[in-house]
Amino acid sequence: MDPAGRDRESAEMGMARDDIATRVIEIVAEQAVLEPGDVSADQTLEDLGIDSLGLVEAIFAIEEAFDISVPFNANEPSESDFDITSVGTIVDAVATLVSERKG
Repeated sequence: MDPAGRDRESAEMGMARDDIATRVIEIVAEQAVLEPGDVSADQTLEDLGIDSLGLVEAIFAIEEAFDISVPFNANEPSESDFDITSVGTIVDAVATLVSERKG
């Protein structure tokens, strides 16, 4: 999708992707005990020092912040439909869930 189409879609879903990214990064940074400016999209949770408990807490915070249900199984993270490969993939997954919720 072209950037203009993505912007239009974001406006329609009520929350811009940039806003979603900002909030997800704030949540991840809080779990990592870092400033949001110290977190980048290409970093993994492991890079940021977030363990499995921190991951679960971040997912709960994301669910609450965006009023979504994250399809994540902490017992089998690799089997999950929610991609936690990097901060950027988490942002993408949250944006998709928010879009589907607004659908």
